[in-house]
Amino acid sequence: MSYNLKEWSKRPERLTGGHRLCAGCGATPVMRTLMRAVKPEDFAVVSCATSCLEVSTFLYPYTAWKDSFIHSAFENVAATISGIEATYVAKKRKGEDVPNTKFIAIAGDGGTYDIGLQALSGALERNHDMVYVCYDNGAYMNTGIQRSSSTPSYAATSTTPVGSEVPGKIHPKKDLTRIVMGHNIPYVAQTLPLGNFKDLGEKCEKALYCEGSAFLNILAPCPRGWRYETHRLMEMAKLAVETCVWPLFEVVEGKLTLNYTPKNKLPVVEYLKLQGRFSHMFAKGNEHLIEEYQAEVDRDWELVQNLNEMKA
Repeated sequence: MSYNLKEWSKRPERLTGGHRLCAGCGATPVMRTLMRAVKPEDFAVVSCATSCLEVSTFLYPYTAWKDSFIHSAFENVAATISGIEATYVAKKRKGEDVPNTKFIAIAGDGGTYDIGLQALSGALERNHDMVYVCYDNGAYMNTGIQRSSSTPSYAATSTTPVGSEVPGKIHPKKDLTRIVMGHNIPYVAQTLPLGNFKDLGEKCEKALYCEGSAFLNILAPCPRGWRYETHRLMEMAKLAVETCVWPLFEVVEGKLTLNYTPKNKLPVVEYLKLQGRFSHMFAKGNEHLIEEYQAEVDRDWELVQNLNEMKA
């Protein structure tokens, strides 16, 4: 499976322009690339949980999706798409003439890490032939920038405001990708929207065309919630990788492969300083917060490296 940007750019655009996603939103290039990964001759059914993406690309009776689109509730997108996939399988078993179709569930971190985790776990355990895509922007951005279990340590949100007693969110980010790995499904991967289109494109295609359940956890920077300048989207994605805040790896049939190792791993301060949600960490007397964040990232990076070395 090879990726060529020029060839991919000629594939049909299955998410139209005219949607209302914010300038500088990481979800936009993610979804455009994901839908381009569906082969032109194939069909897709997309179910999207309530989220920024859903409200920005679908306003009945209008939609930016050229494929079949279903709006699911916050908590049940995995149940919705697995039920549709089961219906498709039943039709094929009866000998009905049905087109080759890909089944895609999409939700943000709120609808995946938190509210939809039970439905997601059930669908993966049953190994439905589907792809679940979490675009992880680290909070409930659509409803007012409230913290989720994906919100990183010390980030300021509307429900974890910075004060004299509490320095933002005091709990570390949940490692959902490792939780999903525990379901022993055929394909799991972490990637991100910009800075490495090859990694994103190839992983989207692998996820869509493997047999059984696949899960993509994709970092999707949010200019409003993270409080960075909109033109810095690509820079934010690149820094997330170069600081090892968001490692790029994939797990195929239980074997983890680290897809990228920075030549010169940058300190997390380079990533944090561009985001207003972390500005309090640079106040005098808060140096320990940056040190603790760095230690957390280093620990997780070491774990991924160790799992990569075990694959042989």
